[in-house]
Amino acid sequence: MAEVETADQVALDEVVAFTSGLIRIDTSNRGGGDCRERPAAEYVAERLADAGLAPRVLERTEGRTNVVARIEGSDPCADALLVHGHLDVVPAEPADWQMHPFSGEVRDGMVWGRGAVDMKNMDAMVLAVVRSWARHGVRPRRDIVLAFTADEEDSAIDGASFLTDHHPELFEGCTEGISESGGVTFHAGPGMEIYPIGAGERGTAWLRLTARGRTGHGSKVNRANAVSRLAAAIARIDAHEWPVRLTPTVRASLVALAALHGIDADPAADDFDADELLGKLGPAAALVAPVLRNSANPTMLDAGYKVNVIPGIATGYVDGRTVPGGEDAFETTMDELTGPEVDWDFYHRGVPLEAPVDAPTYRKLRAAIERFAPEGHVVPYCMSGGTDAKQFSRLGITGYGFAPLRMPPGLDYQALFHGVDERVPVDALHFGVRVLDHYLRSA
Repeated sequence: MAEVETADQVALDEVVAFTSGLIRIDTSNRGGGDCRERPAAEYVAERLADAGLAPRVLERTEGRTNVVARIEGSDPCADALLVHGHLDVVPAEPADWQMHPFSGEVRDGMVWGRGAVDMKNMDAMVLAVVRSWARHGVRPRRDIVLAFTADEEDSAIDGASFLTDHHPELFEGCTEGISESGGVTFHAGPGMEIYPIGAGERGTAWLRLTARGRTGHGSKVNRANAVSRLAAAIARIDAHEWPVRLTPTVRASLVALAALHGIDADPAADDFDADELLGKLGPAAALVAPVLRNSANPTMLDAGYKVNVIPGIATGYVDGRTVPGGEDAFETTMDELTGPEVDWDFYHRGVPLEAPVDAPTYRKLRAAIERFAPEGHVVPYCMSGGTDAKQFSRLGITGYGFAPLRMPPGLDYQALFHGVDERVPVDALHFGVRVLDHYLRSA
């Protein structure tokens, strides 16, 4: 059955229409609960129901809506597979864009708008595939659970976290899952197309820094200035050089990328220098450079209410990320960098993840890419950011990044994430439908 082509012309037309349709539904997540995914969730649920499924529509907070459906497989003894995608997007300023970010316009072979790559395209591909199965009477080998979630672009408290905490029964039997950030063309040079498959992701460590001091008049010397204390801590964090900490996924990625460049690399060797190797990998170095080590980037500051008043408190926020196994070192380092005059706590926290690259699931993901992009080179990689896979890991579900797209040279997929003029080629969506259809039926 896996060799039968069910990604027909209807599916190819629908994936474009669904991507455009979902983009037109503004689900901007501004944080702090300021988002409403319900219209997009209803759009998804209606199309799943048309395919004969029985979608569950679930909310923790009114308007923050999730959709879950299960496709029954032919082998009752097989573990289930989770396929998940989020419905929310980051905000976009229309004045900065060539086309309105929520127009969903199809022009010049592209679908334009916020969510075109993150990640309403994947939501649309999943819808197109399962509807094609309904038309052709296809039944996968294993149960497939579909989850379209809210709130991924913030804390996931109304989305995947809510689902795993309050509705774990919906994911019964799921041992593995696939979602965003993998299976997309990375052009590393002329004739070198790389398809990274996500087999891990760094942990999320969003911090709130609080400095306290003595209030006073801005014209007088104040050695207990909360703003100065916070600024000094922020400067130390910004200047810190984090040490390399290689994980199994990153080691495998370095070896594979080095081989593509004719380099024999052994990350286990005592004299191995990861940064030196990066200098030899050209553009491909970008796939691993962010995940060699922990990181911490100051992002927000808040203090005071008048220019001539020294405030008694100053607050800052830091986007921290931890490689698998690097959490304890991160916390110890932050204690040292903030010092005795600045307190810190976790504003939001998510665990780092690793997935095996020698497992049957990874091999089948690789085979699906190679079937439709035989010229491509598939490599494992660790995602620098985080996904809802963190929440689903609490149920024992191993997550892989796999939302396949074949991107043309010159269109930087990574730069489109949360960027201006986000767009996806129609051909890339067609490729994704074919690859997903093949993989999900062979999984």
